[in-house]
Amino acid sequence: MLKHLLLTVLFISNVAVAHSQDSIIKIVDEKVSNRLMLYAINETDIDYDVTITVEGKGFRQSKAKPRVTRVPATSKVNIARLSLIRGAFLDYSYKLVVTDSLSRRALRRQFELIKVKPKKQITVYLPVNCVSCDSIVQPLHDSKYLFTMYELGQKPEIRKQLGQTITQLDSREIPLFSLGGILYPDIKNFEELQKKLSDQ
Repeated sequence: MLKHLLLTVLFISNVAVAHSQDSIIKIVDEKVSNRLMLYAINETDIDYDVTITVEGKGFRQSKAKPRVTRVPATSKVNIARLSLIRGAFLDYSYKLVVTDSLSRRALRRQFELIKVKPKKQITVYLPVNCVSCDSIVQPLHDSKYLFTMYELGQKPEIRKQLGQTITQLDSREIPLFSLGGILYPDIKNFEELQKKLSDQ
């Protein structure tokens, strides 16, 4: 039971960062059956090549020399698999080499696109009679950005609060956006939203 607890704590707390690269690539681990999978997470808009070297005890790994792996922009890629030794205490550390000088020889593994926090937090308020909301909100759903959305018809307290600032809130036909805590009532399409997000 104690060993299991120690392993659980390690799995939860073993979120690490490539410090030498100013937090460009994060490493997270996940136990799958009797293996520990190490994933590289790239939250930037730039592709990187990553090499990981793992040392420690309580696991076995391939003896082959670590290979450079491509980690595309806004993605999560499995870059190492450790076979856990049953009953052994797991303790590992790793070294990352990260570069934006992309190699043609880099491994291109399957990757999962991820959502990232934009520079300005996005909150979307959908008015009751919003006829054009889908044309703006669907591209936002399909984008890389994390955001929060409220339907004002189901949130009377938020609706009342916004109604003190925005006139004719219920008759609006486009969403109301808050970017970094500032309301933008005139954003009419996704392109305008992207422009406001990139403005300093």
